[in-house]
Amino acid sequence: MPFTPFHLGPALCLAIPLRRYIHAPTFILASLVLDIEPLLVLIFGLNYPLHGYFHTLIAAIGVGFVFGLAMFCLESIMHPLYRTLLLVPETPFSRRQFLLAAVLGTILHVLFDSPLYSDIKPFFPSTLNPLYGLAYSLEIYILCILMGILGIIFYFLLILSKQYWKTRGKSLITEDLHSHSR
Repeated sequence: MPFTPFHLGPALCLAIPLRRYIHAPTFILASLVLDIEPLLVLIFGLNYPLHGYFHTLIAAIGVGFVFGLAMFCLESIMHPLYRTLLLVPETPFSRRQFLLAAVLGTILHVLFDSPLYSDIKPFFPSTLNPLYGLAYSLEIYILCILMGILGIIFYFLLILSKQYWKTRGKSLITEDLHSHSR
């Protein structure tokens, strides 16, 4: 799925509910980062497979590891934004949680692309792609869309829940003030 928003669907669907355990922004971005490879191939007309080495599990793990470290290093700058967007809890994540999020995100990317493209070799150095053709493209795209819808629903429920507790907290404070003033 080069340069498509389809990878966002599974990423949102998994990252939002798991945001207390893995760094959701890292997971979401890691699920997209591998598509830099086909983008570069197309832009520069490279004599290289559209889905080359980054679309192997071994390279995806390596890319995920480096990406996770980069996101960990950016955390002090980006944490306020992530908090505002309700993507992370207040307590900071460990480096391990960033690495886990990034590696899982890149692996997810390879697993969703492998059934679609014959040029992907997920188990490199093996040149076989036993996942190719396990599902039709349309089935995978529909799954990604449905997971995206679910992810968006999770996110809106999270926002509504935050608003509910925020207003509920204010009403409790207001009620408490009224009871003390009598």
